Amino acid sequence: MNAPTRVTAPASAAVGSAGRGNRLRRSTLLRHLAVALVAALLLVAASYGLEPFRNFQLATVAAYLCATAGLTVLTGLNGQLSLGHGALMATGAYTVALTQGRFLDSGVTSGWLLVVSLLASVLVTVAVGAVIGLAAARLRGPYLAGLTLAVAVVVPAVAITFDGVFGGEQGLSVPVEPPPLALGPYFPYERWQAWLAGAAMLLTMLLLANLVRSRFGRALRAVRDDEVAARLAGIHVGRTQVLAFVVSAGCAGLGGGLLAVLAQSVSPGAFSLTLSLFLLMAIVIGGLGSLAGAVWGAVLLVALPDLTHSVTELFTLSPSVAQRWEGNLPLAIFGVTLIVVMIAAPGGIHGLLTRAGRLLARRRRP
Repeated sequence: MNAPTRVTAPASAAVGSAGRGNRLRRSTLLRHLAVALVAALLLVAASYGLEPFRNFQLATVAAYLCATAGLTVLTGLNGQLSLGHGALMATGAYTVALTQGRFLDSGVTSGWLLVVSLLASVLVTVAVGAVIGLAAARLRGPYLAGLTLAVAVVVPAVAITFDGVFGGEQGLSVPVEPPPLALGPYFPYERWQAWLAGAAMLLTMLLLANLVRSRFGRALRAVRDDEVAARLAGIHVGRTQVLAFVVSAGCAGLGGGLLAVLAQSVSPGAFSLTLSLFLLMAIVIGGLGSLAGAVWGAVLLVALPDLTHSVTELFTLSPSVAQRWEGNLPLAIFGVTLIVVMIAAPGGIHGLLTRAGRLLARRRRP
């Protein structure tokens, strides 16, 4: 009879380490939490290495990413076209402005009130998104695009019409508390903005990443690919479409609220129809149907105006012509880029990088 095999201490430690590694690979939540933790550390490190203006741009990318990620879930994964997400961002931004103003008028001051205002922006936009989603679930193609286009036009018009509440063309200011004293009296405000927007963005991406990998995410894709087959498989198509709109609207509301906090003001001109078109083109260029593509889209939304400003500085132009260029050139560049990407790389930037990575990995194989 053979003696029982004894497991030595290093061997058992190796087995335990391998077991933890396997659990990490098998658990979607743990894997996404690990990625979020690494991203948070990188964001904090980057905020210390960047100058204040770049920190502000980093915070703006995070705010846009909340909206582009939500739009990716709606359009890329569920197949519903929305031309009105700029209006949903405006809803979130005005909610933050009104809530912060009410806190200031009541004499209530605390850093946590900003979190309450951002939560209120999400809840209000979710309610608006549910109403739009109920109507959108009954429409297809150009009718759905027309409905969301009407939303993009109506919301800024309402803000201008009821100027006693929304401040008209001038909009509203957003009073924001300075960074917490625990961070020190000389803590840069732009770094605090990057941390605040980055934390909201990471939480949004973590929730969406798990949602996309869940049963609901599979239902989203099934409805996008074939509604009849999805219905035969037991999926409630209408409810899935409404929930997709609600999730996407909540993300847009949070993104709009963050933009209002970063700019410390909100006006109808900041959330025009052009913004809705920019958001849609950004997720297509970044890579439709992928949250990584939404990241590239958000970066483009911030980098393109900066690039346009640099281009106009290369030419000697009158102030009026330079202003016209800076206003229209980003849209023209976005349009040209969209055409080129659709011809050369239909999967967008993310699809192009994925193909390049697979090609490199294939060449390295013996």
